Amino acid sequence: MRVMARVSIPVEAGNKGIRDGSLPKVMQKTAERWKPEAAYFTTFDGRRTAFFIFDMPDASAIPPFAEPFFMELDAEVQISPVMNTDDLQKGLSGIA
Repeated sequence: MRVMARVSIPVEAGNKGIRDGSLPKVMQKTAERWKPEAAYFTTFDGRRTAFFIFDMPDASAIPPFAEPFFMELDAEVQISPVMNTDDLQKGLSGIA
């Protein structure tokens, strides 16, 4: 299932992650493991924030995705199913 994850990193934890190199390492490992179709980096509510869109095979993949962010960056992680245009059209075609 296609999901979008929002990863928000508190300022102090992000500062520490940049100083010690853990922030770029976690982001790189995430990209290598999950091969997101898109990844965006910005600020959101005053925090460093990353958005990843990727395929999550099933709910058991939530801990392997989220735990590195929790443990290494003290981040908040939110994961939501999302659709692209083709998915939306397919879903809407089933509505009578």
